[in-house]
Amino acid sequence: MAISLQKGQKVDLTKGNAGLKKLHIGLGWDTNKYDGGAAFDLDAAAFLLGESGKVQSDADFVFYGNLEHASGSVKHMGDNLTGEGEGDDEVIKVDLSKVPANIAKIDFSVTIYDATARAQNFGMVSNAFIRVVNDDNNTELIRYDLGEDYSVETAVVVAEIYRHGAEWKFNAIGSGFAGGLKALCGNFGVNA
Repeated sequence: MAISLQKGQKVDLTKGNAGLKKLHIGLGWDTNKYDGGAAFDLDAAAFLLGESGKVQSDADFVFYGNLEHASGSVKHMGDNLTGEGEGDDEVIKVDLSKVPANIAKIDFSVTIYDATARAQNFGMVSNAFIRVVNDDNNTELIRYDLGEDYSVETAVVVAEIYRHGAEWKFNAIGSGFAGGLKALCGNFGVNA
């Protein structure tokens, strides 16, 4: 049974899951009733970060415009333009055995595409979640349901996985940003 987390909680990912290497990171959401006329397009991304909390190059940013990290450790499975339907709206695959040694953590985010022009924010989004699934046996290990406590934010750092000695841990973050993808990229050192 999956561990359900609250904002700020951390849990061991690989300790107790011997041999865990391949992860399916599923992100999902619904949009509230909205009559602004423009479609909602939310985008998941992963930032591969060094000890400094920054990317070491722009190639360490995996998103709809850069679907796979050069190491093969992180792969974005494609952009979902509508978020319609049940289950995961976007998926990022992580192979822990291929994560370069200089990567200390991987942060997962969701942003609203063209949010300013479309007058959209995360106050208009509900039922947002991230889940971690063992890709080898399709077992859900961790689930973090984000609260409804956002208003003007157009980007959210949902969670991260990080090295802790020889193990990996999961941290439920849920930190919102105004300024969308550009602000998020600036925070992590990506030249957007």
